[in-house]
Amino acid sequence: MTTPDADGLLAEQLLRLTRRVHRIQKRHLQQRELGVTPAQSRLLRTLAHWGSPPRMADLAERLEVVPRAVTTLVDGLEASGKVRRVPDPANRRVIRIELTDEGRSTLRELHAVRRSAAEEILAPLTEEQRETLGGLLDTLIDGTPAERC
Repeated sequence: MTTPDADGLLAEQLLRLTRRVHRIQKRHLQQRELGVTPAQSRLLRTLAHWGSPPRMADLAERLEVVPRAVTTLVDGLEASGKVRRVPDPANRRVIRIELTDEGRSTLRELHAVRRSAAEEILAPLTEEQRETLGGLLDTLIDGTPAERC
């Protein structure tokens, strides 16, 4: 069992790692000159996982942000041709957001950016350490205790 001080240290390490990951991904995004912010990148990735174009309110809920924040992100992505607003076929008062071909192309580039950022972050680890880290991260993501041998 860990002590409260050790837990505090782990919490600080997690926060520092999160900030480092964000900085590295942002730098890789800027180097590729995709014209996409990290928040816009997240919105594009979220859109890609929807079977049909979602409403702005659906995006806000999934992204856990206020609807106004989604409007701002969509405005920027629409201006650059990566998404478009389309009317809902069942209710003309509802607007849905869909990826354009440019948006799908950008998503492919974003995947490469994330991969290169991950490679940079994981570079100091051996293959065995990466496997161990992967198992630990799965446990933290799932929120269930790991089985003990």
